Amino acid sequence: MRIGELSRRTGVPPRMLRYYEEQGLLRPARAANGYRVYDRAAEHTVRQIRGLLDSGLTTGIIARVLPFLDRPDGILMHPDCLTRETADLLRGEADRLQQRIDCLSDNRDAILAYLTAVRARQERERRPAGRRSPPSGDG
Repeated sequence: MRIGELSRRTGVPPRMLRYYEEQGLLRPARAANGYRVYDRAAEHTVRQIRGLLDSGLTTGIIARVLPFLDRPDGILMHPDCLTRETADLLRGEADRLQQRIDCLSDNRDAILAYLTAVRARQERERRPAGRRSPPSGDG
């Protein structure tokens, strides 16, 4: 498939796909006319790149680990990939991601608490004026 079709399938603009190629993240073949030609696996790779970028990884880190992430038996780290420097870098990224996850969880909890409070208030306000509280039963 050509770049326009890959863009439509993934929602990633052609300009960004070219950037991924410049960064070594995508390696399309070239047709005789020089056009980029992507195989079906490129769609999965682009989605994987987007997910890694969305999680906060840089293209530099992604370029180091991407070749080893998509194997039939799961994540396969070639010994050449996991140098001490790469391991330290990935540990730092994992710590940073955990901080983001914690912050997002706190924000989610605050939003859910707010929604619960708003719903409770709306329910109280919907009750007829004379029936704000349930009957006491000692009539």
